[in-house]
Formats: sequence, C-alpha cells, structure tokens
Amino acid sequence: MTSNESSENLRNRLAEKMAGEITLSEKPGESLKKWRSNFEISQTDIANYLKVSPSVISDYESGRRKSPGTLIVRKIVESLLEIDMERGGKKIHAYETMLSAENSSKSIYSTYEYTIPIQLAKLVNLIEGDVIYKGVERPLYGFSVIDSQRAILELSSHEFQKLYGWSTDRAMIFTRVSTGKSPMVAIRVTNLKPGAVVLQGLRKEDVEPVAVKMAEVDRIPLIASTMELDQIIQLLKKYSQYHARE
Repeated sequence: MTSNESSENLRNRLAEKMAGEITLSEKPGESLKKWRSNFEISQTDIANYLKVSPSVISDYESGRRKSPGTLIVRKIVESLLEIDMERGGKKIHAYETMLSAENSSKSIYSTYEYTIPIQLAKLVNLIEGDVIYKGVERPLYGFSVIDSQRAILELSSHEFQKLYGWSTDRAMIFTRVSTGKSPMVAIRVTNLKPGAVVLQGLRKEDVEPVAVKMAEVDRIPLIASTMELDQIIQLLKKYSQYHARE
C-alpha cells in the first residue's frame, strides 16, 4: 500500500467514525455540532460547501429540523474533511494519528465521552475549581485524566494527541503537576487544543505565570483544583449519567 493509499484509508476510517457517531447518537444535532467545533469550521462554511442556507445547518444542530439521514450526514462529514484539507489538513492529520496509533499509554488514568456537553462553569463548580484564566468557553463533550509526568516523559507530540479521545472539546485534567508549566508546553506544540485544562492538586497561587501566559496565547480556560482525583472523576461521570437519562 502506497502512502497516498494509506492516507486515504485512514481518512475513510475517520469519515466512518464521524458519520457513525452522528447517525447513531440519541442527539445527532449535538454530535454534529461537536465535530464541526472540533474542526473549527463555521456553519456558514459548511452551508456554502453544500450550497444550502446556514439556517439549515443551524436547524440540524439545534434539533429544530428532523434529524439528518445517513446521506446528508455523509455529505456534512465530507464537507468538514474537504474544508480542512483546503486549510492544510491539520485536523485530519491529528485524528489520523489517533487512528493509526495504539492507545496503550499508561499516561491516561481515565477518558470519558459525553453525549450531552457540560458547560465550563458547571464543571468548575463540580470540582470546586479556581479559574486562573477564563479563555474562550466551549461546551465540553468529555474529559481525559492524564498523569502529567508520564505524559511529558513518554509521549511525543504526535502521541500526545491520543489523549484527546474523540473530541477536542473536552477538559484535560492533569494530575501530578508541580507548577502547570509542562502540560501547557505539551499543548502548545500540538495541533489540537482542548476546551479546558484542569491542574489537579494545585492551588491557584501555585501555578507558574508562564503556564498562564501559554493558556492566554491559545485562549484555553485554565483551572486549578485541589479536590481528590477519584472524587473529580466520580462527580464528572455521575453528571453525565444523570443528564443522559433526562
């Protein structure tokens, strides 16, 4: 298999992953919005590609319009991939790394995906966090809990991207941190950026100023929490399970 064929195969697998998740989701509009947000593509850009009104995409995402069928979902997924390719393919290449790599890193304590997103303010409240830098708030579709020391020592920048699971709109919760600098450096060198960073075990005043500065550059909300890690995981999972039953 040539490199072009391999790349095409990985892209097809990514398209299948995206389309399958949207189609099978209990809330396909939310899932569609999540992927569009992941690729940082506007409703207007998708609408222009598909030659429809932006209100059509908005109605699908909000649930005002009947859930899109498989054909329409495929077209929307293809528009996301094509637009990203026109922009250099950074998002596709980052996801291809996830697909082609074995996710066996001991750096990951826990990763969890939400069907219905949690808002940043609610997450901060649940984990009794202190907001160090507010950044740009995005709905969070999951969280990953990462052993900071292992991640920094063991993972390359490409392997680091595996920690995102299947949505960049997630909270990256780093444990075993001393100043917060190393996790932010690792995030700076990757193409994918999380929806929020939580430094577990640190007080607000213990976070190094340069870590805050890097959060500001990428406009990523930065939070400190001294709550026990097991309690954080339990509370965030319980929140998701409660809302999934609503």
